[in-house]
Amino acid sequence: MRPHEFQAPPRGTVNLDHVGYYVPRMDAAADMLERLGFTLTPFSAHVHRLASDAPLQSAGTGNRCVMFRTGYLEIVTPTGDTSMAEQLRIAMDRYVGLHLIAFGTAAPDLDHARLTEAGYAPLAPVALQREIDTPEGTDTVRFTVVRVPPGVMPEGRIQFCRQDTPQLIWQERWLDHRNQAEGLTGALLCVDDPRAVAERYGRFCGIPPRGMDGGWRIETARGALTIFDPAACRRTFGVPPPTLPWIAGPVLTTRSMEAARAGCAAAGVPMRDLAGDRLLIELPPQVGGLLVFEDGTRRPMALA
Repeated sequence: MRPHEFQAPPRGTVNLDHVGYYVPRMDAAADMLERLGFTLTPFSAHVHRLASDAPLQSAGTGNRCVMFRTGYLEIVTPTGDTSMAEQLRIAMDRYVGLHLIAFGTAAPDLDHARLTEAGYAPLAPVALQREIDTPEGTDTVRFTVVRVPPGVMPEGRIQFCRQDTPQLIWQERWLDHRNQAEGLTGALLCVDDPRAVAERYGRFCGIPPRGMDGGWRIETARGALTIFDPAACRRTFGVPPPTLPWIAGPVLTTRSMEAARAGCAAAGVPMRDLAGDRLLIELPPQVGGLLVFEDGTRRPMALA
């Protein structure tokens, strides 16, 4: 199977599709990620329809992505004076780094119904699109997003995303990285009350949370959220959270831990070993937060 053919989870389940960084300067963030050994897609401006029969309009934001064999990182920056761009700027006033978690879905209608029944008052599904380069020329990426009102999920923009044109997103030419990264397998959340937050995410995703030493996990069909408090953050990662709540960073698999280390060394980025043959990176302020590499054995991450 080609990579785009196995991204969507089975109908009625969700996975970890992508996570998104909010950055003030795309050029600085992209330069740092490339120095770390990642391949980035070209810049693309976002447009959207606020209703199915409404005209397309600029969202005032744009992105570049780091695509993996499974999942991806989205790097988003404001480009205009729209409400969407203002949301990014307000979020970046708290911290620069991860602010978006998109759960992959094949059935946004089922997710919308579940959220409604659980009292989340979801907004109407939104059709988003952006232009993208392909070997044959410019084409249009389309996806459907289900969101909840601001503040309902205070950790950030937490949403469901159905990729309607995955063959355009997962192009082979963007899937190889010098650091040998190949998959998004997790996201790290630091909060004041891990159990309450885990229970809320469990209802949001329709997945019972699982307790673990030092925190909680939400295991999706592919990828997991690890939820912990500031004390566990300091013990495990050696850093205090800059604020709460904090989406601390992603967990990525790599085919070569040596290549991941080489990328960090070349970029001059601090790194240190974690338990379970994992590598922790403290990303510079151009990108923000933490990043964990693991070797792909899929052993659950342990908290100290």
